[in-house]
Amino acid sequence: MPKITGESLSAHREAIRERVFAAFVELIGERSFDAVTMAQLASRAGVGRTTIYHHFPDKDAVVVAFASHETNRYLANLHEVLDDAGSATERLRRYVRHHLAEGEQFHLGLGPQVYGLLSDASLREIREHVVAVEAVLRGILEDGVADGEFAVTDVDAVLPLVHACLNPRQVPAESVVSFVLGGVGVSAP
Repeated sequence: MPKITGESLSAHREAIRERVFAAFVELIGERSFDAVTMAQLASRAGVGRTTIYHHFPDKDAVVVAFASHETNRYLANLHEVLDDAGSATERLRRYVRHHLAEGEQFHLGLGPQVYGLLSDASLREIREHVVAVEAVLRGILEDGVADGEFAVTDVDAVLPLVHACLNPRQVPAESVVSFVLGGVGVSAP
């Protein structure tokens, strides 16, 4: 019988999950997603091959659970950053800055090379995490429109445009902030 570590069974399960996630990040940094095996994940996480399958039936499940974990962490941090911002303009400014500062770590490069290998069901679950982050931006944009701060006529169209600006290469963060704010009709301060 496996030894339970931690104060409770749930703490033990969470510790195993954290170790598997850390192993996943390390391995995906070393090789392609399709080259990572469950046995390698178990070994790197310091758990038995049977143990990993008790927590995750396959690699898709690892990716979905990892995405959920990271999204929850990201959203908690984002809400802390936005909590005391008074206006929609300030919330948008902070949203953009936060995303630029944390976005690379949040996404870990899990782009088409990983998502292209996932099942349709896993992709739908991953999409739910994207929608959760988009909901924060949608709320900011809708509040800015309602308060007359933003000159936006189609929030659905502006939302992906703002997110498209949040993956700049070699562009200073403040330039991106100014561009996004200008795009919603906020004059430079």
